Amino acid sequence: MSHPIRPLADRDRAAWDVLWAGYLDFYRRELPSSVTDESFRRLCGQEGMFAFVAVDEADRPIGLVHALLHPSTWSTGGSCYLEDLFVAPEVRGGDVGRRLIEAVAEEARKRGATRLHWRTQQFNGRARSLYDQVARLSSMVIYERDLTAS
Repeated sequence: MSHPIRPLADRDRAAWDVLWAGYLDFYRRELPSSVTDESFRRLCGQEGMFAFVAVDEADRPIGLVHALLHPSTWSTGGSCYLEDLFVAPEVRGGDVGRRLIEAVAEEARKRGATRLHWRTQQFNGRARSLYDQVARLSSMVIYERDLTAS
């Protein structure tokens, strides 16, 4: 079955919360509800961020993808960062993840981006097998620094 992909909408909040909690659980992360609330608000069309959901036959979200556009010193068109991708466990193994990535790529192109990039953890083998099919693995190493700590 091909699940439709559409933009995230305010009416999706309850189903999105369930998917978001599954995503955070997978990565063993917890966020304050204020961050979750602000993220949902931004993803519904604010501040250069956008999101899509894959939906079932009842129009309930069963997968999500979040992205943000940003300027780049390497291109006049800018880049798009695919920040989050999650598909409900009961529908994995089909084409939902691939179609969510393609929806982001198409939207990013429409908005003038010339590059789409994302990251995942090394242990995420199932996702990486998909990513190896739709993109190339970069040799870049990522460093992070928490700016909230003193």
